[in-house]
Amino acid sequence: MMHSAWDIVKLARHPKRPTAQTLIKELFPDFIELHGDRQFADDLSIIGGIGTFNGIAMTIIAEEKGMGTDGKIRHNFGMPHPEGYRKALRLMKQAEKFKRPILCIIDTPGAYPGIGAEERGQAQAIANNLKEMMGLKTPILVVILSEGGSGGALAIGVGDVVLMFENSIYAILSPEGYASIIYKDSQKADLAASLMKLTAQDLLDFGVIDEIIPEHEGLHVDQDFGMKELKKSLTKHLKNLMKEPQALRLELRYQKYRKIGVVIEQQGENDEL
Repeated sequence: MMHSAWDIVKLARHPKRPTAQTLIKELFPDFIELHGDRQFADDLSIIGGIGTFNGIAMTIIAEEKGMGTDGKIRHNFGMPHPEGYRKALRLMKQAEKFKRPILCIIDTPGAYPGIGAEERGQAQAIANNLKEMMGLKTPILVVILSEGGSGGALAIGVGDVVLMFENSIYAILSPEGYASIIYKDSQKADLAASLMKLTAQDLLDFGVIDEIIPEHEGLHVDQDFGMKELKKSLTKHLKNLMKEPQALRLELRYQKYRKIGVVIEQQGENDEL
């Protein structure tokens, strides 16, 4: 069954869709959570820690939306503060030191835009993560679980391999935000979604992601199928990345992001060069 872009937005936001905590429990039954950025606080919208996958010790960084009203409030609806991104980077640096691969799970409508977050350096924290992740010596895998919104997603989204669930979205802002800017009417979000190229297939075509994880009927209906497909993909890519020479892996990561957004226009035979 073919879904429209707006249908996929609604599926990505489905209240019964599993959050990052579900993925962590499924993939890393021995997960140990680590807390705090060592500067200000422990941001619960980002969960970080250590676990083993197929016998390989890994560092896991995940944006967590929370389940139910209390859970969503506790995890700030998955919208990180700067201390969340600093916690993420602290744990990534630790992973690099101990030569552990990193798995980042993206699921956020965007970074938290509150005054306090801005005062504590939200934009700087995001930018610093982008810079540092580009040069981290350990393998980085990224999974877009449901929503990948703006810099809030990008701050843990630089990876050697980027995987995206079939009914997830990844975009510069929400369709409602896009519609408010372009049409001055957030009610035209469905029209905005059709133009934004935010689906997994769109982003695979653009080279922004590397693989789509199939969902069958959707993660909110058949969670086990999606988890099985994710495990297969992670096993394959982790094995390949760990065999690659470090210098080659870093160069391929750099080139991967340099190519995003490059457009080559075809010129006619009579056009001037």
